[in-house]
Amino acid sequence: MPTKRSIFEEVGDTPKQAAAPGVIDAKNSGARRGIRLWLMALFGLVVAMIVVGGLTRLTDSGLSITEWKPVTGAMPPMSDAAWEEEFDKYRAIPEYQLQNKGMTIAEFKVIYWWEWGHRQLGRFIGLVWAVGFVGFLAARKIPSGWTPKLLFVGALGGLQGFIGWWMVSSGLEEGMLDVASYRLATHLGLAFVIFGFIAWYVYQLGRSQSDLLQARRNRDAGLVTMGSVLIGLTFLQIILGALVAGIDAGRAYPDWPLMAGGFLPPQPFDLQPIWRNFFEDDGLVQFMHRMAGYVLFLFAILVWLRARKSANGQTRFAFNAIMAMMLLQMVIGIVTVIYSAPWQIAIVHQLGAVILWALVLRGRFLAQYPIPQSIRGN
Repeated sequence: MPTKRSIFEEVGDTPKQAAAPGVIDAKNSGARRGIRLWLMALFGLVVAMIVVGGLTRLTDSGLSITEWKPVTGAMPPMSDAAWEEEFDKYRAIPEYQLQNKGMTIAEFKVIYWWEWGHRQLGRFIGLVWAVGFVGFLAARKIPSGWTPKLLFVGALGGLQGFIGWWMVSSGLEEGMLDVASYRLATHLGLAFVIFGFIAWYVYQLGRSQSDLLQARRNRDAGLVTMGSVLIGLTFLQIILGALVAGIDAGRAYPDWPLMAGGFLPPQPFDLQPIWRNFFEDDGLVQFMHRMAGYVLFLFAILVWLRARKSANGQTRFAFNAIMAMMLLQMVIGIVTVIYSAPWQIAIVHQLGAVILWALVLRGRFLAQYPIPQSIRGN
């Protein structure tokens, strides 16, 4: 029989069983560490892909392979006859006829290997993603809620392959010496989107789920908002940089801070219809990249000043790193313009954009999920 309770006994005095620590992390936690290492490998490969893609563009190698064969194209020419066949295909496109006429097959092989390596690296990245995803899925080690995220990264990678051919095909059309700049910007922009998602997931998986839930309660809402705007402005500047690269606009107007002695480049709206100037006029495109850079830099200063008020030392340090890289990237950009964008400096500038992008994302992440610290701020 149930024991009688005293009429003076408080209901709240009944002992309650507390949840065991780590329940949130233990339930459906999966292989967070293993998946994070896998994503970090993809992170590094995507960085390499962006750099190799930039060098492919800077060496004018992107149109050397005139067909898209996702599977059979993995094999390069294996005989002299096969090389002649590939060279014949290249000699049929406008870039050869209008710009590289008289190129030797030895010179062709140089640009061919750049483009082949670029495509091969893309295939390898897809293979690393597929093996990792299928492996973790088959072992049932993917944490709860993470399957759609990881599948999304793979889908973006597949889309990137299609966008890459869409870009290359524009350069094979009559009268074209290079790929369409807006398609190049789409291709590079998507690469940074993929890189951004992978980086964000790596940041998330570096901490336990319970830690993230607790940290979110201490987020700096104002800094989170400013960080989001900073991400948007940084991405816009990256896209404008791709437009500059697409038409070699960085090699025009090698003076700074003016352009050909004036604030605006001469005759910035000569092309018709007028919208073409924003994509094809080298002066106007470089001008937009410069102005967006100034706006980004000034806003970054405001965000940095706001971040200095944060009570969290790790968050302050993250935004200090952003400000330092922003200043360095601006200096590299100016040097790139002054020296008419030689590929050695231009690729450093592009790599700087990759580093800055990762730092901006991390700053925004730490504003939303500050790392716990002691009362002393350590």
